[in-house]
Parts: sequence; C-alpha cells; structure tokens
Amino acid sequence: MGSIRGPTVLAARGLSKVYRMGDFDVVALRDVDLDLAESELVVLFGPSGSGKSTLLNILGGLDVPTSGSVRYRDHDLGAANESQLTRYRREHVGFVFQFYNLIPSLTARENVALVTDLADDPMDPEEALALVGLRERLDHFPAQLSGGEQQRVAIARAVAKRPELLLCDEPTGALDFSTGRVVLSVIDRVNRELGTTTVLITHNAPIAAMADRVVRLADGRIKSDERNAARVRPEDVAW
Repeated sequence: MGSIRGPTVLAARGLSKVYRMGDFDVVALRDVDLDLAESELVVLFGPSGSGKSTLLNILGGLDVPTSGSVRYRDHDLGAANESQLTRYRREHVGFVFQFYNLIPSLTARENVALVTDLADDPMDPEEALALVGLRERLDHFPAQLSGGEQQRVAIARAVAKRPELLLCDEPTGALDFSTGRVVLSVIDRVNRELGTTTVLITHNAPIAAMADRVVRLADGRIKSDERNAARVRPEDVAW
C-alpha cells in the first residue's frame, strides 16, 4: 500500500462485494485494503468493470460490502444502519457523478441551496458557486448552462456543505477534453483550498498525474497503490 501522509480519515480492510445475478455470483471487489488521509487527492484508475465505482460507493455509504470493514474516523460504517449511513452521507460526504443530476426547474443558486439548507455549517450558495468560477451564473437554469458549467454547479452543490470527503465518479466522462480539464481544475482547487479529502475515478491514465496517490484496480483487486513524486496541474494534463 502506498504511504499516506497525515491522519487517516477513512480505513477499509478486506472489502469484498458479491452481487447475485440470477443463478450467478458476480464478484466486484476482492479483499481490498485502502486508507485515505486528510486533504489528499487520490485517483482510482482502472478499466471498466475493475471495481472502481463499487469501491467508491462503499466508501461513500451508498452501498455496503459483502465482507470486510470500513471505518470513518472512529465510526464503524459496517455496523451502521440505513439512517446512520444517510446521516454519514449527508454530513460528511459530497458526491460528483458523470451526469450532473441538477433539477431543471431550479437555478444554479437554488440547486446548491438544496444541500446548504440541510447542512449544519454550509457555505452560502453564492460562495460555493464563486469557488467553481460561476459567480456570474447564479440565476441561470441548467438548460442555460453548458455541460461543463452544469458539472461545476454539481461540484459546488457537493462542496457547499463542507464535506470531509469528496467522491467523484468519472466527473469528466461526459465532457470534451478542454471542458473536462476546467472541471479537473475546479476539483483540484477544492482539494487544495478547502483541504477536502478527494477521490477521483477515471479510466484516463494521464489524469492520474494530478493526484497525490494513484490506486490502480483490476478484476476487483488493488494492483498498485503509489504516491506521485509531484502533482501535475490539471491545466498541464492532456489525454
């Protein structure tokens, strides 16, 4: 396992996940160990079907492992019931997915406010949108925004509650290269300026250069966990 720096936020041990598909068992994860440290940016890299999304969903409390344990600080997520997992997701985790999941009838500001209205110590929606470079687009509806702008609203919504973990599943997957790089720059800025522990799933190998650590998965297992000597700026990443 690659060395981590700083206190551990999340620790997974022996994670396995088996889905029952009719008469067959499909093994998505096999005996995975992973630690996440405060403020680091980790890229999960690997081909489709390697277990990346399953691992991310378990770390974020959206799914539970078939076996193994996940601890968030001193909380055992494996022993948590559904209401406790809901509270964990609401209070500590921000999610960004490939598709933006914005509500079309609400403005950018109102989409972000959906989260801040439920949080204990949120940013103002305007502050969160300024962080992602959309200060001038507060009152625009999703249909009036480009794909990249919609994804940046989704990031603002995820970080506005000040989560300790930001989990991003292929956030550039639906975007062209230049727009995707802008979105990666926003994620990088959130990680650096807010100190949010960030996990980013990608199948694009060059994106791994922007991370502190790169965890490569294949066939449901971690094949390598290595620390980059230095982080490359997203603006300098090409794929």
